[in-house]
Amino acid sequence: MTVRGHIERLGGAAIDGARAAADLYATLAATLRGALRPRAGGRRPPGEVVHQMYEIGNRSLLFIAVTLGFIGMVMIYQSCLQLSRITGDLSRVGSEFAKIATHDFGPTLTAMMVATRVGAGIAAEVGSMKVTEQIDALRMCGVSPIDYLIVPRALASVIMTFVLSVIGGAILYAAGGVTAHLSFGVNYRTFFDAGQIEAIDVAIGTSKCLTYGLAIPVVSGYCGLRARGSSEGVGWATTAAVIGSSLAVIILDFLLSGVGLTLRR
Repeated sequence: MTVRGHIERLGGAAIDGARAAADLYATLAATLRGALRPRAGGRRPPGEVVHQMYEIGNRSLLFIAVTLGFIGMVMIYQSCLQLSRITGDLSRVGSEFAKIATHDFGPTLTAMMVATRVGAGIAAEVGSMKVTEQIDALRMCGVSPIDYLIVPRALASVIMTFVLSVIGGAILYAAGGVTAHLSFGVNYRTFFDAGQIEAIDVAIGTSKCLTYGLAIPVVSGYCGLRARGSSEGVGWATTAAVIGSSLAVIILDFLLSGVGLTLRR
């Protein structure tokens, strides 16, 4: 391929990336407008938000509880092992773990689990409707697919990501405390000292839960709406949704953690 060919290829990729970013932003803006417009609720299936809360929350709970429980055990075991070799002082391991579980590990690890399970499901559902022309039928009836499909899932996801993050963070912390006690003899009263958690930790953790909860269905729904062709297009949308929503969680974690560090100074 000639130099001109490489330049044209890079230029085409840059234009495609810019269009995708603009379309994703338009999907986010339309989702926010739909969520803040009460009359738009009349265009959605009755009880859809509650149904989606059940789909997202109830069916993700066991997956998140088991995963975060084991992660908490591994993290505390490794932390105590390293501290035992270096200083031997394990008195602050519980309080520091409580802080980081509140503002980072609880919301972020939970959101990654939600992105994996829920994001793929949303993309598959929306993508299937797209390739079977049900999305076009909605538009012909004057119904916005974003109002009808993505907004209820976004509202449910914001609520349930917060709830699941609280439960997942508590399981992460509790599993770590049991591991520290059984493996290294750390007193439960010493470990479960949550007095070091500050208001800024709770604020950062809450902001992460809400932004993750919004980002996952928006990215997944956007990927579903871009599905083309047949089942192969739905498969592409599902894979793109898992990758995109997980990447969105990581980027938001980086940005919000940076804001949190700035506010602490």
